[in-house]
Amino acid sequence: MSPILFSKRDGIAYVTLNRPEKRNALSPEMVVRLAGIWDEVADDPEVRVALVTGAGEQAFCAGGDLGTLIPIMMRTKEPADEWEERLAARRSLLGAALLRNDTFFKPVVAAINGPALAGGTEFLLSTDVRVAAEHATFTLTEVRRGLIASGGSLVRLARQLPWAHAMEIALAAEPIDAQHALRIGLVNRVVPASEVLATAEDLARVIALGAPVALAKTKEVMVRSNGRPLAEGFAIENECAIANARTEDAKEGPRAFMQKRDPVFTGR
Repeated sequence: MSPILFSKRDGIAYVTLNRPEKRNALSPEMVVRLAGIWDEVADDPEVRVALVTGAGEQAFCAGGDLGTLIPIMMRTKEPADEWEERLAARRSLLGAALLRNDTFFKPVVAAINGPALAGGTEFLLSTDVRVAAEHATFTLTEVRRGLIASGGSLVRLARQLPWAHAMEIALAAEPIDAQHALRIGLVNRVVPASEVLATAEDLARVIALGAPVALAKTKEVMVRSNGRPLAEGFAIENECAIANARTEDAKEGPRAFMQKRDPVFTGR
C-alpha cells in the first residue's frame, strides 16, 4: 500500500496519510508524494476542496519520522533510496508537502482522527476547516528536541490564535486536548472518533457547492490580506473580485438563482 492515498470524486480531493503502524509519521516518500499531490490539486479545475486525514485512530500524524525524514533534512544521513535522494536534492519539498506557502488557495478540510504532534500539528495549521476526534491532541514538540517548529506554525499560530494561546503551544510543548483546541479556535468541531471523517466530508461537500474560482479567490483574499493595512487588504479584495467577476460562473450563479434552479459551475 502507498503511504499516501489519493483520490478525487465529486469535486473533492481525498488525501490520507497511510502509515498507521508508524502513527502516520512523515517519511521522505510521503513528503515527496504530498508535494506532488498539492501541485496536482492546485492545477485541477475539477477539484474545489481537499480533505486530508490520517489512517487509523492512533494518530493523525506524529510529525517527521525521526529515523528517516529528520536525518535527511538535517544532513546527518546519506540517502538510502530514490525517495530520500529526491528529498535530499530538494529539501524545499518538505515545505511544499506541509503547504508552507501563501499560494495554495483551494480550501482544505482536515479530519483529525487522533493526536497531531510536531509536524503533524504544523500540517494542520495549513488547513482551513478542522474536525477533531474527541481523543485528538495537539502538540508542537520541537523545542524539547532542541529544534524550532519551522514548518510554518511559528508564522501561522499567532495569526490564527490569540497571542497567549499561540505562545503556550509553541513554547510549552505540552499537548492540548480537543476540547481546549475547540475553545481557543484551533478546530471547528469536536466529534466522536467514528464521526470524524463523515463530519469532515459533509463540510467538504458543502464547500464544494461553491463555484471553484470563487472559492479559491475567497481564500486568496483572506491569505494575502492577512496582517496587511486595510487599504492594502481592500486592494487585494478588489483585485480578486474583479478577476472572479470575469468568470462564467459569476454569471451562472445569479442566473440560476433567478431561475430557481441549482447552478452548474464549470470553473470558468
